[in-house]
Amino acid sequence: MRYRLFAFILISLHFSCNNISPKTKKEIKDAGKEIAKQITATAAHVDFTHEYIGFEAHPDSGNIRTYWKDSAGNILSSIGNLKKYTSQQGLQLLYACNGGMYMQNQAPLGYYIENGKTLQKINTKNGSGNFYLKPKGVFYIDEKNKAFVKSIETAADRNFLQQQKIKYLTQSGPMLVHNNKINTQFTQGSTNINVRNGVGILPNGNAYFAMSTYPVNFYDFAEHFKNKGCTEALYFDGFISRSYCPQLNYVQTGGNFGVMVAVVKK
Repeated sequence: MRYRLFAFILISLHFSCNNISPKTKKEIKDAGKEIAKQITATAAHVDFTHEYIGFEAHPDSGNIRTYWKDSAGNILSSIGNLKKYTSQQGLQLLYACNGGMYMQNQAPLGYYIENGKTLQKINTKNGSGNFYLKPKGVFYIDEKNKAFVKSIETAADRNFLQQQKIKYLTQSGPMLVHNNKINTQFTQGSTNINVRNGVGILPNGNAYFAMSTYPVNFYDFAEHFKNKGCTEALYFDGFISRSYCPQLNYVQTGGNFGVMVAVVKK
C-alpha cells in the first residue's frame, strides 16, 4: 500500500494544527481518503489463498454471455440478481463479473451488443478517465461462442469488427496487453493502485477472466495476463469490481453495475 502516504501523515501530525497550512491540511485529508478507500477495497476482496481470482472459460463447459437488463427491461445491477435471473432461465451460473464501465443511469458507456442486437453504439470519443486511455478495446463472443479481445483504436480495427458475426460484445478500456505487449502508458512501480478486473485471451483461444484481491497498479495487472500467455487483454474496471467464482470458493453477489459478463450452462 502507499507507505509514503502513511509516513506523510505521521510526520505532519508531529506539528501543531496551527503550523499546518490549508494546502497541507487538504493534502492530508485527500491522502486519508485514498488510504481509507484502499483499506475498504482490500477488506472487501481479500483472499488468503489467491492473489487473483482467475477463471478460464472452456467453450465445451459453458457459454459466455453478457447481461444488462432482464426480460422486463429492469437493470439487473448486481451479481446476486444475475444469479437469480439465470436460474429462472434454467441456467447454472459458473462465473460472473462486472463487464465494463457505465454511465450514471447504468447504461453502457461504450459499444454494447447482446444476443446479436446492438444496444449501444461504439464510443470513439476522447476524454479523461481509464475508459478513454488508449488503446480502447472490446471483448466479444462470436456466433460460435469463441471469445476475442480486439482494439478499436484505428479505422481498420473498427472496420474489421463490423465484418464479424457478433453475438455478445462489451467495450471498455484501456487495453492491458496489445500485440503481446503491455500498454506503454503503464508505469512499473506506479502508486496508482486499485482492485482491478479484466479479461484476456489465452494461447488456446479461451477467455481468461481475472480480478485482483488487493490493490495493484495497471502495469502489474497487465503483467498478470501477459504471464498467462495472453497477447490481448482488456481492462474492465477498478474499485467497484466483483467476481462470482464458486470454482475457487470465491463468491461475491453484490455490486451496482451496468453490463455484467457471465459463463453459464444448462
